[in-house]
Amino acid sequence: METQAAPAVREGALEEASRRRRPETLLMLVPAFLLLFFFFVVPYGYMIYVSFMTHAAARTFVRTFTLHNYVEVIWDPYHWQVIWRTFGAAAVVTIVSLLLAYPVAYHLARSRGQRQGLLLLAILSPLLVGVVIRSYGWMILLYNTGLINTMLRQLGIIDKPLPLIYNMFGVGVGLLHIYMPFMILTITGTLQTIDPDLELVARSLGAGPAATFFKVIWPLSLPGVFAGTILVFVQAVSAFAIPILLGGFRVITAPILVVQTVIESFNWPLASAMALVLFLLSVAVLGIYGKIMTRLMRGIAA
Repeated sequence: METQAAPAVREGALEEASRRRRPETLLMLVPAFLLLFFFFVVPYGYMIYVSFMTHAAARTFVRTFTLHNYVEVIWDPYHWQVIWRTFGAAAVVTIVSLLLAYPVAYHLARSRGQRQGLLLLAILSPLLVGVVIRSYGWMILLYNTGLINTMLRQLGIIDKPLPLIYNMFGVGVGLLHIYMPFMILTITGTLQTIDPDLELVARSLGAGPAATFFKVIWPLSLPGVFAGTILVFVQAVSAFAIPILLGGFRVITAPILVVQTVIESFNWPLASAMALVLFLLSVAVLGIYGKIMTRLMRGIAA
């Protein structure tokens, strides 16, 4: 009887201890909740409020409710052109980043010792430099008189400079260079959890390198691919400094248009409506993408 009662006593003691710790646990979460509330909920709530106000020339806005700002954003073809350009560029950067990052992540996950450390240092080192500094570095390389065009002209490959900057190509190169490390690190973390012996088993059963990758490695790495693509896409959609520096105001993206509306037109309500529409579209795209990837991963697991 005593041996049977002992586990029950221990379980009761553990439940009692967990009840006592709940207030302490909730108390530890208070700073995080306050930070989230004041720096995310309050700004977004104020932005929503301002988006329904009326623009006034002499003031930031007049406290008069209106839907005109959303009507202008939704029915103006120029706004949709900018939005599609932003999402299209972010999608292309995300896909190219995945294609380039996956081999690097696989090599990093399978490397060991000093080789892995050096490779990881090479991937992380660009993150130690600010976005603006790295963008200026790409400007030096991509200018008409920059290093790339100068070398190509001296080698006789081209007669006139290639248009490498102040266009979508230059913006894409900058976004790719700055955000690809996040893709690499995210996929690497997932690949490191995959047992290398699974590849050996697949090979021993007659599967070739391609079959081993697409039937074993790729399905198991989908969680990392999912997280990495979301990270890169969200940052590319909201990028501001890179399109300005490498696009030279010739490539207008949604964040740039929002800032221009505030600074040049001083139209805070319209800018707030544009920002909220961009946010809701981003959430919708990520939601659809998340459902597709979730079904895909469930199908593979089944």
